[in-house]
Amino acid sequence: MDRRTFCKSAGALGATIGTAGCLSVLETEGAEGTVLGPPERDLSEASHPSYGDEMPHSTVPDPVSGKEVSISDYEGERAVLWTSFYTNCPDGVCPALILRLRRAQAAATEDGYAEEAEFLALTFDPERDTAKVLREYAGNQGVDLDASNWHFLRPESYERGQKLLDEQFGLAIKKAPADEYENLEYQFPHYGLILLANKQGIVERAYPKGPQTDIERVVNDVERVATA
Repeated sequence: MDRRTFCKSAGALGATIGTAGCLSVLETEGAEGTVLGPPERDLSEASHPSYGDEMPHSTVPDPVSGKEVSISDYEGERAVLWTSFYTNCPDGVCPALILRLRRAQAAATEDGYAEEAEFLALTFDPERDTAKVLREYAGNQGVDLDASNWHFLRPESYERGQKLLDEQFGLAIKKAPADEYENLEYQFPHYGLILLANKQGIVERAYPKGPQTDIERVVNDVERVATA
């Protein structure tokens, strides 16, 4: 991501990424190693990975399965749909992100390509998101943990997760007061980013406004990339 510059500040979800010149129509020729053609908008100046970039090779524990999960392990095997979230999200943003991954997971199972797609949801609130909490959250959100293609990723500490998201994904995460919410000590203003990478570990799509992205669009993109 050395070629990138921050043309956005670390703000709240839904802020427009970039300033004039950060969003523009791309040429029609696809990036090397990609399955999908160029997206409608050029996010190459955003801090996070986008079309044609390598997916960051992070390794993070999955407390539910008890395994360490490395994104690079799926290269040559599966497409990856990734997002970050926390279970105490008070405004519906994170459930909307998980919904899109869950719907893509369900479609992969129904249409016979479940073993060609992996779904990764990384919590940046490991202090509260324990294995027990994540299992309960999976049940509440309709996630199929028995399908063996879903992992909840939980960094060893808040500081570790903060560093990982900043350095590898270009996302600034910081605790903020949650005085307006009863029984919530702190919250995380954050971008609702979803990333889709192909089997070669190349980003096919970045959805910076993930909670507002059309669900069928995500599902269709995952199918095209996973079955290519």
